Order: sequence, then structure tokens, then C-alpha cells
Amino acid sequence: MCPMSLKPVSEAAAVEIPAATRPGAGEPPVTLPAPASFDGGQQPPPHHDHAVPHVAVPPVTGRMRLGVIDIGSNTVHLLVVDAHVGGQPLPAASAKVPLRLVELLDGDGALSAEGERILTDCIIDMSARADELGVDDLVVFATSALRDATNSEDVLARLRAASGVALAVLPGQDEARLTFLAVRRWFGWSAGRLLALDIGGGSLEIAAGMHEDPDVVSSLPLGASRLTRDWFTNDPPKRSEVTALRRYVRAHIAPVVSRLYVVGEPTRAVATSKTFRSLARIAGAEPYSRGPYVRRVLRRDALREISARLCRLSAAERCDLPGVSADRAGQLAAGSVVADEALDLLNLDEVEICPWALREGVILRRLDWLTSA
Repeated sequence: MCPMSLKPVSEAAAVEIPAATRPGAGEPPVTLPAPASFDGGQQPPPHHDHAVPHVAVPPVTGRMRLGVIDIGSNTVHLLVVDAHVGGQPLPAASAKVPLRLVELLDGDGALSAEGERILTDCIIDMSARADELGVDDLVVFATSALRDATNSEDVLARLRAASGVALAVLPGQDEARLTFLAVRRWFGWSAGRLLALDIGGGSLEIAAGMHEDPDVVSSLPLGASRLTRDWFTNDPPKRSEVTALRRYVRAHIAPVVSRLYVVGEPTRAVATSKTFRSLARIAGAEPYSRGPYVRRVLRRDALREISARLCRLSAAERCDLPGVSADRAGQLAAGSVVADEALDLLNLDEVEICPWALREGVILRRLDWLTSA
């Protein structure tokens, strides 16, 4: 079985994200339709009992418990929230397992049999835990590691059959869109034109715009775990490896910069997820234990020094820094290079850390649809 600790939380084209069916239920998946701004005006279909047979759709004022299982490149993460229309989703429980799927790919980029077995166990365990927690609606999705695996289609078919869960693969641009939605809802309309950056294990997402659906979206193969595997053969990495990685990162980000200039300078630049949170913590930001409402900022001048330092330290030495966990220490140097070059190319003096990211974006979009059906 897959070891997992559960803790209470104190602290698009059409986006096809099916709600999970329970093992043995034999029910069809529920497809999350594209939001109106994705497809030129499509609205959620009217609700009929046969349209979403196994999803509890509450009245507009009702509260429901929603869950997501996010199969990322680094971790498999279950997030459970209590939500209702017009209110902030409140975290109820969270559990994660550091699988590091990127490291379970073979030389041809295929997910190994062992990786598939471990992942299947985790999905089954987390789906069962969601049931125990009384989750009304569960969405299970995978991102970069499974999306880019050369045997992705075969693995997904076996995972669905073995777990009984309707597992969806989220395209990279939809990752960027849904993360942007979470950022927009967190900061609100007063934030003006937003620019959102998210460094994951397998990819870097960039999105910018004035509305809930961004005007510019980009997903680049610049995840911290992926780059560590592909570019660093030494611990700490050689200076030549870091220099080569910086060139590679800049070459990928540069074409996005001109697209961002077209939509205008951002009123607020925001960064999400673990890599940016860790870098901000090293730079002196308040620990996450202080709660999500504390303002946390990462400045470019501090980031440049931090990145250079991280690239000189071994993974074991990085663990002594504030906010750096053992399971992320090995990839933080590469992640810092991506963050550093992104802020430099985008000419950002600082980014503000947003506590919401992709998982919250999926929940918000799902809640929008369920309560409009």
C-alpha cells in the first residue's frame, strides 16, 4: 500500500476533468465543460438527473464537500474543501505522497511498471480516504509527468481499470488557465492585470490577463524535477551545468515575453506553488504556518543571490535552510534557476506569493459548474 498521512488543514478548449467514480460503481465519468470564456460563450447545460447521475448538486445556498487528487510530477496530493456559492472554499483535510514520478520514467520516457504499481495503490488509497471524509464530488487529474510519458495512454487505461477512478490528464495550457483562475479569485478584481507564474516538477506555467480567463497562457518544459534529472549530474551541480541550464531556460522563456508585452504590463505579478514558496521563505518571508493571509514577497535581487547560493550547496546542505524539505532539496537549485531567469526576462522586481494554485483552481471551476447546473 502507499504510505500516506492525512492532516487537517489550518492553514480551454474544453477542460475535461471527470468526477471520480468509486471502484465497482460502474458509473460513467462526469465531464467538466469548458468555461464560457474558453469557447466563445458555451454555458453549463441545464441540470437533469440523468446528466450527472452520481454527483450531489446542492442548492445554490447549500454547502458541499469537494475533493481533488492531483497526480503531479513530484507528489500525489489529496485536497478536501468545504465550499458553497459565494464563499471561500475552506480546507478540511490534505494528504500527500512524494512519489517523484519524473524519476520513475525509464530512458525512453515511459513510466516504469514499479511506478505504475505505486501510483495505482496511491490513487486507490486516496479515493478511499476521500470516501471516508464524506467527499460529495471528487476530481482526479494528472499533469506533466503522466501527460508526457511515452506510454501515457496505455498507463492511463490500466490506472482507470485498476482503480475504478475516472482519471483525466490536464493539458499544460489548462494547467496555466486554472492556476490563473485561482490567483484571480484570491486577489480579486482590484489586482488589475495579473501575471501568474507556477514552477511545478515537470513544467513552468505562465499566464496573464485582466479577466478570469487569461489573455496569454504558456506551459514550458521547465519543471524543477525534470531539469534536475536532465541537466545536473553532480551534487552540487558544476558551474558549467548551471550555466548551460540558464541558457536553456532563457531560450524557452524568451518567446513568451513578446506575447506578454502585447497585453500590457502587469499590475501585479504573482507566483504560486512549492518552489516559489520555498525560495520566498529562504529570502525571509513568513513561514506558511503563519497562515495564508500573511503577505509574502520574493524580490528579484534577493532571488539572484539565493539561486547562486543554492547551486553551490549540496542537496543535504540545502535541507538546513528555512522552508526547504528533504523531498524538495534536490531539485530546488534547478527551480531557483527557472525563477531567477523568469523574473529577469519578464523584468519583474518582485512577485507576491499566492497560497492558491492549480488544485484550488480545479475546485473553483468544478464548483462553478456544479452550482450552475
